[in-house]
This record gives sequence, structure tokens and C-alpha cells, in this order.
Amino acid sequence: MSTDEILFDAEERMEKALDVFKNELRGLRTGRATPALVDNLRVEYYGSPTPLKTLAQINCPDPQSVVIRPFDASCLKDIEKAIRSSDLGMSPNNDGKMIRLTVPSMSGDQRKKMVAVIKKSCEDAKVACRNIRRDGNKHFDQAEKGKEMTEDERDGGKERMQELLKIFEAKTDEMADKKSKEIMEQ
Repeated sequence: MSTDEILFDAEERMEKALDVFKNELRGLRTGRATPALVDNLRVEYYGSPTPLKTLAQINCPDPQSVVIRPFDASCLKDIEKAIRSSDLGMSPNNDGKMIRLTVPSMSGDQRKKMVAVIKKSCEDAKVACRNIRRDGNKHFDQAEKGKEMTEDERDGGKERMQELLKIFEAKTDEMADKKSKEIMEQ
């Protein structure tokens, strides 16, 4: 493998780790209603766990409520059951046509706990990127041992890998800080 191939592979994998982190942040409750709160919710529909967003239209008419309108009214009870058994901490109001969720405002302690969850998730994303760097560095070492590249090329590749890691760690920190500020300011 060439230096560019190794770096390209590492960058793609770091992008995926960053996307996972981004999706985790999107699903966190901030005290403000967003459709992303219930996006990852799975509903037992005809015997198989199905994503809620494929079964219903999800809207937020105001900052404190989420409205779920199923395409098939017969799955209202299943959706309600899935919401009750999830860790959302909200109770659904079913009127026979749609489900309304009221998002309670968060207390100071809940906000601090949420920021701690964000920090842990951020660190997990950074660890994933560091593992990718380690794998890339192994590829550089193997390529140098296999006489595919010189020591200087290997060392230059490792330096570029470290720069790539710093870029992704900075992006991760930036996203975590932005979400933490959003949670703490409400």
C-alpha cells in the first residue's frame, strides 16, 4: 500500500467514527423537541423491529412537543409501547390518530449529566480515531518492512497520520462543545 492509500483509508474510517458520534449527539435530549429524539426508536411491527421514521411522519409543531402520525393507524399501540419502553423518559399521549410527546424542560442536574454523557461519547469517538491511527501506523511499518517504502516515507506517512488524527479530534471536540453549550444555555 502506498502512503496515500493508507491515509485515504484512515481518513474514511475516521469520517465514519465522526458520523457515529454526530448521530449520537443528534439523538440526545436537550430540552428542546426535535424529530431526531425518536429517529432511532425501533417499533415491534408485525414481528420485526422497524425504525419509527419508516412507520410514521414525525413533526415538531413547537419547541416542547413532538407529533408522530403513523402511516398505518393500526400500529399506534405498537409505537406507544416502544416509546414507553425506551429510555426517552416521556409519556406518549395517544388520541387515536397520532401520538403527542411533550418534552419536559431539563433541570440543572440533568443538564450536567447530559454534558457528562457527551464528554464520554466524545472520548469514545477520539479513541476510535486513535485506534484507526494505530492501524494505519502498522500498515506503514509493514510496508517499510516489505520494502514497499523507505524509512523516510514511513516516517513522513506517520507524521501525516498524526496530523489527520489532530484534525478529527478537533472536529470531535468542536461538536461536543457546541452541543454542551446548547444544553447548558436553555
